[in-house]
Amino acid sequence: MVQQRNLSHSVESSTLADVLERVLDKGIVIAGDIRVKLVDIELLSIQIRLVICSVDKAKEMGMDWWVNNPIFRPDKQQEIAQASLTSLEERLATLEASLSKAAAHAS
Repeated sequence: MVQQRNLSHSVESSTLADVLERVLDKGIVIAGDIRVKLVDIELLSIQIRLVICSVDKAKEMGMDWWVNNPIFRPDKQQEIAQASLTSLEERLATLEASLSKAAAHAS
């Protein structure tokens, strides 16, 4: 007598949205070190630390560097842009003055 068995597979599939939600909720850390040596002399050393998580999770872990960063504050963005523009105008004036002096000495 031959018995047939039904095989059941428990394959749980996750969509990209499920995986992303889990990663942002729990967080993920990727770390790596790269070192380039030539005859026992270290030429280059790079340490890479990458944390991927939601803003809420980052705040919970104490990583809130963007709170006090003026680049991310709308009231400071105009001030930063104006200071940058003023600096560029000063540099341009200096370069134009140097160019005028060089042209005068060449004649």
